[in-house]
Amino acid sequence: MTPPRDPVAGGRRASRFAVLVAMLALSIVASTWLAVSIGAVRVAPGQVWGIVVDRLVPGALPRTWTPVQEQIVWEFRLPRALLALLVGAGLAVVGAVLQALVRNPLADPFLLGISSGASFGAVLVAILGASALGGLSMSAAAFAGSLLALGLVYLLAQKSGRLTPSRLVLAGVALAYLFQAAYSFVLQLAQSGRAAQQVLFWLMGSLGGARWHLLPVPAAVLACGVAYLLTQHRPLNALAAGEETAVSLGVNVARFRLTLFVLTSLLVGVLVATSGAIAFVGLIVPHAARLLVGADHRRVLPVTALLGAVFLQLVDVAARTVNAPQELALSIVTALFGVPFFLWLLRRRSAERAVSVT
Repeated sequence: MTPPRDPVAGGRRASRFAVLVAMLALSIVASTWLAVSIGAVRVAPGQVWGIVVDRLVPGALPRTWTPVQEQIVWEFRLPRALLALLVGAGLAVVGAVLQALVRNPLADPFLLGISSGASFGAVLVAILGASALGGLSMSAAAFAGSLLALGLVYLLAQKSGRLTPSRLVLAGVALAYLFQAAYSFVLQLAQSGRAAQQVLFWLMGSLGGARWHLLPVPAAVLACGVAYLLTQHRPLNALAAGEETAVSLGVNVARFRLTLFVLTSLLVGVLVATSGAIAFVGLIVPHAARLLVGADHRRVLPVTALLGAVFLQLVDVAARTVNAPQELALSIVTALFGVPFFLWLLRRRSAERAVSVT
């Protein structure tokens, strides 16, 4: 028999969760303010607030800023900060979903080769033009590439009809190298060496091209995707506990996996088309969220999205300021956190296997 639920304990957990979400929401406001204020041209936080309010309600506040400061804040920094929120939240949520779907804590859109597949599709459009792919947009080409990569990883990782976690990571790494070689070949074919260099820097993760007109598509896809995933927290919890558990609870595992593989491929494709391939966000952030709220995806998914948004915003601030005025690729900064974390996870899994064997 299952023990009766304690309403008092449940209320305390709900209160702690609400406080945590409120704190993360405030952190997003603070990190956005910081990201917009810091740069080669300093803009005081009060001026940032004034510029935003004046744009939304013209004449509401006295103008204490210059036209140059207004242009920098409104046309460049604020769209960039908002895009960082979208990309960070999306990549983190995709990582959490993949880790549940394949029951592997090392799963991540970058490590599984999905980001590289999306990058390959985006590079084809950027270098060869949309007409070379039948008129596909960059987002559509990136989605097709990510779906192709995920499908290949899924097929290669199966053994006797079942997914093998170790084969999954190995297949993902191998396909990531394959797609990287493919888009490197396309870049070498580019007639303009400068254009190829710009695309190569963007592929390592860059939000420098963020503009207001680029935000609606990733925002809409992310909002719809996360809203749908929140309705699927129970089957995600069941699948994370094991295929047998999921089947016993009535989950159609094959159909559920296929649906979420398509959805995660769409998310990765759209995000990579706007920011390039950013490593380790989907690996680090979901584990941090589970440390805070446990394994229930009803809480893991929103906390993961909020943490991922703040994390990538702070990474972008570091990328812009550490070596100013030269900007670092975002994957360089995330690798400083991601590589040690990845090695720690490997060591932890090895220790767990050793204990289970003994």
